[in-house]
Amino acid sequence: MKIDKNTIDNLSKLARLKFSNDESKDMVNDLQKMLKFINKLNEIDTEQVSPLNYIHNISNIYREDEVENIDVKNKIIKNAPNHNSDYIKVPKVVKK
Repeated sequence: MKIDKNTIDNLSKLARLKFSNDESKDMVNDLQKMLKFINKLNEIDTEQVSPLNYIHNISNIYREDEVENIDVKNKIIKNAPNHNSDYIKVPKVVKK
């Protein structure tokens, strides 16, 4: 793929960015370097290399599920500044 000023102009339109002429020239050079590097990586022989799925050889370690009876609702109600039995009172937001 050839990277030139027109390519940078099209990309900048799509990204809604504005570049000066100097910045456009720098972008052309940077993108050409990136593509050169990617092409260099494509030259590497990876026939004997297996794909890396995980960094570690450890498979998933599952823990036992423990059922806990936590009374979250009452803790929340206690922390609310204004509440009525099981409900939190809040200021009216919707006007008629």
